[in-house]
Amino acid sequence: MREHQRGRVAEHAPRTREFEAFVAGAAGRLLHAATLLTAETRTHNPYAQSLLTAALAHVYAVWGRLRDEDPYELARRDLAARFARTAWRHHGGQGGVLAALSPQERLVVVLRLCEGVAEEQVAALLGLSEARVRAVCARSVATLRAAARDGAAGAVARQDSGAAA
Repeated sequence: MREHQRGRVAEHAPRTREFEAFVAGAAGRLLHAATLLTAETRTHNPYAQSLLTAALAHVYAVWGRLRDEDPYELARRDLAARFARTAWRHHGGQGGVLAALSPQERLVVVLRLCEGVAEEQVAALLGLSEARVRAVCARSVATLRAAARDGAAGAVARQDSGAAA
């Protein structure tokens, strides 16, 4: 019995090492994407970490069956799908950069602008038309620019009022 268990452990060792190497190279970027999606801060992102853990667990489960499929793309798709399924529970962010956007807008912006996924792929993943993806992305960028302008104007006003006091 023990010999059989040792054989199974030895059989999975190369698979585990390959997966660990993949995680070492990709986890940081995937966590950044998840943190942007959840609109959490870099220092406090439990929902993003949970999404990433689940996505990586899925990739590990199918690791032995991956042939020509890119594991990073699989993890990113799984992360996006998990976020899309649960985003309604976590509508408001906690002050992250993209907190001003709705979950769908965050998903489009992260996939298109941060991850560089093509419009047609984002449209297929989210079940939207390419025109809708373009519109959501454009509206989201406009919202972020306006928020940045308002934030910069507020910072200047705070500095001016501090100097006057």
